[in-house]
Amino acid sequence: MKSGEKYSRKDFLKTLFLGSLMLPFLQYCGTKTKSLLLKITGTNHILGHKLWAKDFPKFTEEIQTKYLIVGGGISGLSACRFLDQNNEKDYLLLEMENHLGGNSSNGENKFSKFPLGAHYLPLPNKENTEIIDFLKESKIYLGEDEKGEPILDEYQMTFPQQERLFYKNSWQNDVVPQKGISLEAQKELQMFFALMDGFRVKKDNAGKYWFAIPVHDSSKEDEVLNLEKILFKDWLTEHNFKSEELLWLLDYSCRDDYGLGIDYVSAWAGIHYFAGRKNNWSTKYKDQVFTWPEGNARLTKHLSKYTEGNNLTQHLVFDIKINGEKVEVLSFDNTEKKTKKIVADKVLFATQQFVNERIFKNRNTKSFNYVPWLLTTITLKNEFGGDEELAWDNVIYGSEGLGYIYDQHQNVNQIMGEKVITYYKSFSTNDCRKARKKLYSIKEDQLKSLVLDDLKKAHPLIEEFIVEMQFHKIGHAMIAPVPNQIFGEETQKAKESIDGKVFFAHTDLSGISIFEEAFYQGIIAAKEMLK
Repeated sequence: MKSGEKYSRKDFLKTLFLGSLMLPFLQYCGTKTKSLLLKITGTNHILGHKLWAKDFPKFTEEIQTKYLIVGGGISGLSACRFLDQNNEKDYLLLEMENHLGGNSSNGENKFSKFPLGAHYLPLPNKENTEIIDFLKESKIYLGEDEKGEPILDEYQMTFPQQERLFYKNSWQNDVVPQKGISLEAQKELQMFFALMDGFRVKKDNAGKYWFAIPVHDSSKEDEVLNLEKILFKDWLTEHNFKSEELLWLLDYSCRDDYGLGIDYVSAWAGIHYFAGRKNNWSTKYKDQVFTWPEGNARLTKHLSKYTEGNNLTQHLVFDIKINGEKVEVLSFDNTEKKTKKIVADKVLFATQQFVNERIFKNRNTKSFNYVPWLLTTITLKNEFGGDEELAWDNVIYGSEGLGYIYDQHQNVNQIMGEKVITYYKSFSTNDCRKARKKLYSIKEDQLKSLVLDDLKKAHPLIEEFIVEMQFHKIGHAMIAPVPNQIFGEETQKAKESIDGKVFFAHTDLSGISIFEEAFYQGIIAAKEMLK
């Protein structure tokens, strides 16, 4: 959800033995909050659950289009962009929510925009030319200098201080534990990073990277695929990695990108987190990422221009039928409370597999596991933190959560008034369905305790400064890359089109829920539709 490689090996090696990167602890002032506003938002799971009953009225309106895209997340938007750029203007996009973007959406209060999902994009690999073209189109990548180095808009990249870790009662720069760790832990961290450096450049006999982005471009040799059949924790044990600090870092990293920790994800996925990004496009900006107060909703905005006048929100597709040369789709308009029939030449379902299972007969998707997430945006009195500088990403060692983002960190204007932070928590468990039911059942006061008990480890007096808390529940936030998920038979089968008329695109089919995979999925599906 937070998405992307965020450790800095360079900074770790520079500061490992210095032990001087501590900030003062517990610098707070202010008066106790007299009132506290709590509210809950989330995806429209109530409308989505109507797929189970399919108790919809008969259609009263018919719409004709050449290409229909179902799902307004990044994959669906990317497909629309590809169609438009290839001179295909006759397409329509349907989205169940009242906005586009899926996990790349945002909220806003009077003090700041804030993400409601993914909130940054790492620099792409130089081989990923389609993403680079999109960054140029979006005026994020501004061209090249005389040495061929990319010129990037630094106002759309992380400002200092990028990240910090609360470890042993003090804040330190970077998320890699440094001061006060044992010599054994230092050696293991160095050994692990060196091993990942090797995996990052490793190629098979055909010249394919072992670990690539998109996943589709990765090596399929047996030695590589075998890593997808075992748990990351077992691979770490096999390689004698056992220090608490290293295992915490790896567990945090996997939960950050995949929702599940090292006990549940495959070794392939765990290694890919560190080795998939090559850091080979820019020598100047290796450790920075693109980010905005609203998170990846900024990228959604760039993509959404291709759907202006060509999208219908609050439309739930519940039935499909191939009728000769045409595809007939039934969709419930939740605004007007009526059913529409959309007749198209070809249809792309840019939707999760648990949704597709309810629309298509004989579609088994039991192996697809979805991790639930809780995001909590907290508005705090301006005095919060005192003279302490909040980083863009603030992580708490040993926490069940993933820390918080300071949403105004990227604001180029002077920060006035209240501060806004967004706390992330995935539910790393072997039973995502049970965790999802629990998340949906938890009320405001319980959510408040859940979040604050975690944050108080670093900010004991935080409750005195809170003005508002907004909890955002995402029940099926992302696919879980458990063993045999990415290259498994069921995933490969789910990619297949139906009669050359119905196509599928989603990060589910990559097995890793990151922006680059969603973007890629939309492109390859749209290419197939145009054949």
